[in-house]
Amino acid sequence: MTQARPVSSLIDRLPTVRGSYKENAPLAPLTWFRVGGPADVLFVPADADDLADFLAGCPDDVPVLVAGVGSNLLVRDGGVEGVVIRLGAGFTHVDRVGDTQLRAGCAVPDVVLARKALDAGLTGLEFYRGIPGALGGALRMNAGAYGRETKDVLIEAEAVTRAGKRVTLSNADFGYTYRHSDVADDLIFTSALFQAALGDKDEIKSRMDEITSSREDSQPIKSRTGGSTFKNPGGTNPDGPKAWKLIDAAGGRGLRRGGAQVSEQHCNFLINTGDATGADLEGLGEDVRARVKDTSGIELQWEIKRVGREALS
Repeated sequence: MTQARPVSSLIDRLPTVRGSYKENAPLAPLTWFRVGGPADVLFVPADADDLADFLAGCPDDVPVLVAGVGSNLLVRDGGVEGVVIRLGAGFTHVDRVGDTQLRAGCAVPDVVLARKALDAGLTGLEFYRGIPGALGGALRMNAGAYGRETKDVLIEAEAVTRAGKRVTLSNADFGYTYRHSDVADDLIFTSALFQAALGDKDEIKSRMDEITSSREDSQPIKSRTGGSTFKNPGGTNPDGPKAWKLIDAAGGRGLRRGGAQVSEQHCNFLINTGDATGADLEGLGEDVRARVKDTSGIELQWEIKRVGREALS
């Protein structure tokens, strides 16, 4: 009697790469919330060519997700199906182009781009000091703070399609609106070119120090959090409704579910107090949305990206 062959693992179906694969890879340590289940496979590409080769050879039926630095990512407790891609050292360069431009890899943290601009005596990128996360996420969601957004400084970005094709997108190609872009979901950004202007280093540093101080005073940046949880319904309109005010008015400040809590300091932030699960955090967020809907009629939209499978009961 012939014995059946064992079913091959996912990693056996993936192309050979110069980077690294890891099966059943824990994702919680890679996210700012520190919750969630593992990735079926975690892939760290060596560089953009390695990423393109992987995507070209990856079977079409294998789900692929880019995790970035995990700042505004909530991974559910059942983990993530398929391959999670985390850009590593090959995507962390920041180079000056001409007098007033910077080209940066998309694994570069937003705050690092701001600091590199300061070192170069370039102004216009100080607002990135106030944004948690990396540039790949900033490009996709038009990240912004303190009066400026990514759309105000981006010239172009390089990306790889799900089929492994290298493409370049202009600012206009993104179709930017408030915390949103119209680019295809399967594009993976690898680098971007930013426009700045010559400035005075002391003035640039002063502005960045103001942003740092403002964040420390108003946001729970030393907690296990994922940044702003919900989009402001009023967008960038300074007179429009703010998510935190709606949550506060609905009695959401300090609200808890399991190990998750709405921040007392800034109630558009959810916090893992130490033993929260992904379900605790997502459930608390939905509790908040329901309260705001009941009290104001406004339906808050998640800004944090929630991914993965529910835990098995």
